[in-house]
Amino acid sequence: MREKLVLGLSGGVDSAVAARLLREKYDVTCLWLDIGLGGGEDAAAVAKELGLPFETADIRDALEERVCTPFAQTYLAGKTPLPCALCNPTVKFPALLALADRLGAPYVATGHYARRGTGADGRALLRKGRPANDQSYMLSRLPQDILRRVVFPLGEYEKREVRALAGEAALAVAEKPDSMEICFIPDGDYAAWLDRRGNTPPPGDFVDREGCVLGRHKGIHHYTLGQRRGLGVSGPHRYFVSAIRPETNEVVLSDGTDLHADRTRCTDLNWIAIEGLEGERACTVRLRHSKVETPAILCPDGDAVEIRMLTPARAPTPGQLAVFYDGDIVLGSGWIC
Repeated sequence: MREKLVLGLSGGVDSAVAARLLREKYDVTCLWLDIGLGGGEDAAAVAKELGLPFETADIRDALEERVCTPFAQTYLAGKTPLPCALCNPTVKFPALLALADRLGAPYVATGHYARRGTGADGRALLRKGRPANDQSYMLSRLPQDILRRVVFPLGEYEKREVRALAGEAALAVAEKPDSMEICFIPDGDYAAWLDRRGNTPPPGDFVDREGCVLGRHKGIHHYTLGQRRGLGVSGPHRYFVSAIRPETNEVVLSDGTDLHADRTRCTDLNWIAIEGLEGERACTVRLRHSKVETPAILCPDGDAVEIRMLTPARAPTPGQLAVFYDGDIVLGSGWIC
């Protein structure tokens, strides 16, 4: 008898191909997560097309409490949040595991481009997917009790290969465009979404490092560290956001030369490949959701970690994740503070 598995089926090409691959080995049940914006028709159609059981779970309340509210609070504090990294360990995977437990399924799966392994000490490992599409950064908050039950069927594939598999199988979603926006802000206008929730900061001053007023901003929630576009300020050089000061409702602009840092600090650590940091450790670090990795030394600092970059990194941004790598293995992650 094949083992049971619950797959998060979004209705996109990635999870559709994941479903097709997984049904060859597992007894798959598909779960679509309802956030109140509709769109479950494609997921239901894929499940029907593949002959797989299909269920839905209403996650609106959990999403609001654990993702949307912290997302808004982080922006209003002058930081830049990362909602997908919040959602995975607190909403998405717990919803999949809840159904898995009800069905007696030992495993859950998603269409993420990452790989899971097991260390010599028995710890579940999170590994990078193929370089072109690796999504390990966004999964780096998963704790051991979740990670050890996860299957990533697309970890050995690139997106172009997944598209080709979908085409060969004549899946209805084979040509469906990728979704690149935050799921609960489908139009991508996060500032307008925050404004609709109310209590957003009023316009204030753009200032330089000396406090001289350079212009007026639309509200600090419209800006992020390192931003250049959309400032509307002219001067002797291009301007970049180099600091956000919620306490004075000011956005600090500079020529960008002050944005690089050779140190930053992280809290709320989630160790994956190791139990903790016992001393200094060499690694590479990603400071944002990109392919850029910087050689660094991790240094214990109480309940936090100081990251000493061997090459200065541009604009380590409070609210974003620092993810630590040893080759293709994710050592752990922490929130930049």
